[in-house]
Amino acid sequence: MNLRDKYKKQILPELKKQFGYKNDLQAPKITKVVINAGFGRMAKEKNYVDNVVNGLTMISGQKPVLNKAKKSISSFKVREGMIIGASVTLRGKRMYDFLEKLINISFPRIRDFRGISDKSVDRQGNMTVGFREHLSFPEIKADDVENIYGLEICLATNTKDRAKGLALFTLMGFPFKKS
Repeated sequence: MNLRDKYKKQILPELKKQFGYKNDLQAPKITKVVINAGFGRMAKEKNYVDNVVNGLTMISGQKPVLNKAKKSISSFKVREGMIIGASVTLRGKRMYDFLEKLINISFPRIRDFRGISDKSVDRQGNMTVGFREHLSFPEIKADDVENIYGLEICLATNTKDRAKGLALFTLMGFPFKKS
């Protein structure tokens, strides 16, 4: 059973029972997933930027958008309009496929992984997880990689409450640390 079907058949009834919702649309759900990688001091190197863009394309299944700096910051040697990162926004079927891969394959492949801290869920019920290396994704072959870079994955929900967001992520199977 894929994650979308599991949400509809198991997680949704559990959330409705837990929080007393009358309607399916009141229950929290993940609305989008944003995968983001910053270029840092390597932003001027075209080869590095191309590697990151190709890596994000393989991980997400769609082409990333290049993000430009909004302001000039001289201490970081960044000028306004300079490309400083790349991001991908996933929704719908691609989002659920990515989440399934993230929970079942990528998290177990991380070295020294003891679980996600529950502090990664913010007050609005959204969760942000950082990866030091992009190698934990199954599409990336360690032999073919020239540069190792970090990623940030933001999971946006439609809830406005931390407890409801935490309940949603726990029921979906995200591995949280036991406190």
